Amino acid sequence: MTKAPLADQFVDAVRHHADGRLAEAGAGYRRVLARDANHAASLHGLGVIAQQTGRPDIAADLIGRALAIEPGVAAFHANLGNALKALGRTDQAAAAYRQALALEPADTVALNNLGNLLRGEGRLDEAVDCFQRALAHKPQDPVIHNNLANAMAAQGRFAEAARLYERALALRPDYAEAHYNLGNLLVDQGQLDAAIARYGHALALRPDHLPARLNLGAALRQAGQLSDAIACYEAVLARHPESAEGHSNLGRVFMLQGRLDEAAARYEHALALKPDYQEALVNLLLWLQYSDRDPPAIFEAHRRWGELVEKDLPAPAPHLNRRDPERRLRVGYVSPDFRVHSVAWFLAPLLAAHDRQAVEIFAYADVPRPDATTRRFQSLCDHWLSTVGLSDVALIERIRADGIDVLVDLAGHAGVNRLAVFARHPAPVQVDWLGYLNTTGLRAMDYRLVDDITDPPGEADRFATETLVRLPSGWACFEPAPEAPEPGPPPSLTAGRVRFCSFSSPAKLGERVLDVWSEILKRTQGSSLLLKGASLADEGARTQLLGRFADRGVSADRISLAGWTPGAAEHLALYNTADIALDPFPHNGVTTTCEALWMGLPVVALLGDRHAARISASFLTRVGLEELIAPNLASYADIAVRVAADGARLAELRRTLRPRMAASPLCDASGFAREVEAAYRAMWRRWCAEGD
Repeated sequence: MTKAPLADQFVDAVRHHADGRLAEAGAGYRRVLARDANHAASLHGLGVIAQQTGRPDIAADLIGRALAIEPGVAAFHANLGNALKALGRTDQAAAAYRQALALEPADTVALNNLGNLLRGEGRLDEAVDCFQRALAHKPQDPVIHNNLANAMAAQGRFAEAARLYERALALRPDYAEAHYNLGNLLVDQGQLDAAIARYGHALALRPDHLPARLNLGAALRQAGQLSDAIACYEAVLARHPESAEGHSNLGRVFMLQGRLDEAAARYEHALALKPDYQEALVNLLLWLQYSDRDPPAIFEAHRRWGELVEKDLPAPAPHLNRRDPERRLRVGYVSPDFRVHSVAWFLAPLLAAHDRQAVEIFAYADVPRPDATTRRFQSLCDHWLSTVGLSDVALIERIRADGIDVLVDLAGHAGVNRLAVFARHPAPVQVDWLGYLNTTGLRAMDYRLVDDITDPPGEADRFATETLVRLPSGWACFEPAPEAPEPGPPPSLTAGRVRFCSFSSPAKLGERVLDVWSEILKRTQGSSLLLKGASLADEGARTQLLGRFADRGVSADRISLAGWTPGAAEHLALYNTADIALDPFPHNGVTTTCEALWMGLPVVALLGDRHAARISASFLTRVGLEELIAPNLASYADIAVRVAADGARLAELRRTLRPRMAASPLCDASGFAREVEAAYRAMWRRWCAEGD
């Protein structure tokens, strides 16, 4: 029987390949190669099939053999790039794409793939250039519009990105991925309702789009629609019970509702499914801050996270900073919270009071939505860099180029942080402060600013990877909001009954907290409790919290619940409707403690066993109200009941506490700045003496 001509066999194989009949195509390519072992196109075809069936190592070998025979074929280089990218050999993949483009500059597929690779590497300018070149050749391609939008969004060019997503959807209205990506952009811009609608469009088109369903849940959570977020994540887990992301994200919503045990179970389940899942581990670290676990267990979890992040990192390059112990220091502050945020009330007074002869201030700001507070922070700094869209590698390079001597982390594990940058030690001296009330777990973080009340010498030092530096007058300085109304008289003077309050997140309201607060309410006849928190706008969260009080014999008519309020003045005015603030534990209030004191309310606090559990004790000590610090739960209740019975004392504090606080170390920005600068100087001198 006469064999078909070789060319015909190859054409048949290509036709089968184009039709998706990979087995027949592979057999056809192998028949050609049996007759001509150097048939480059068949080697390439087999390589592409290997890539399509999840075998990039075999693909790279076969396509490499094809290129050895015919090195001038652009498609061979482009598909080799795909295989190398799948193998994680990104530098070689980029080189292969570039070689393809040298041979065929109008290859929009290679341009698109190279652009996606560069975007993943954080090389955003190069990625944008690739997509724009591809778009010049195919201006009606919705995929290229979408990918260019992704790169521009990562650069913080939100308006341009939004227009590109809209153009992609005009070209292809059923493009689920563009709806999803536009939803992500809208979340970053704080347009949560619009984002929720976009995720809905994506899911209507592709009900199996897991990232869209997960991000829909996150948007609902951020919008305060906690019950809807729970339903969304339960739908995720019904479809994907092994989704570690689904379990972890559901745990975050449970946290906001104060369902701490359920949250922990979800985090632990996520980590059982994916042991190296950093987001779930970070969520567990945050949960531990609110839990009754002891300091050794909490420290071990943070140390575990640090080991995971620092594992296999290369040693940092030597620092080239000039070793002059007395010269002006270049201090860099890294934060996502240079905006309206609780961190601002403690950071702004330090920056405003810094001695510019002693320090030169650099701000590295990850703020996608700047506001008036952002503009104020810019005015307080010598140098300002928006790090939105800047990769960790690029930020490290910039910090080194800026010659930063002391680099200060202001986020810790909270929110959007850059701890991965600190893990690579881009500055000679690295300090953690303010944004997170525990150790980072990083060996690369050299110091953490605390005081002798938040972290008593000896015991506390055992549970930090950093060296603890205790500031003499307290670990923080508070700047009251200028919109704060004047304190009014205690409402109990006219109402004849005391109203307690707490404006902390329900995540801080564990079982022991509700036990002792319920006892206080029962021991103070006619008293009530006002609770305020953003998540309490959700009906499910409200019902759940009221049910927990009911289980303790406290009826709903004694509990008032308030959600988020739009302005500082309105928020602070609510303190005038209460007499006494009750501080949660083991995670104390921070901003809320200072706000209550500024509005003239005594704050009853428990002296706990870790930094987060001793913050309010530190603040109360600075304003001379040590009698409000309870050493145990029994005395916590006794203090609250005693203060509630002393109307004269309540009235006196309402009149005198604000000026007393203003004159205390807690509001002494200049004194605080001098202590921080002295700490930086001591750290710097030590580095100059010891070197890297």
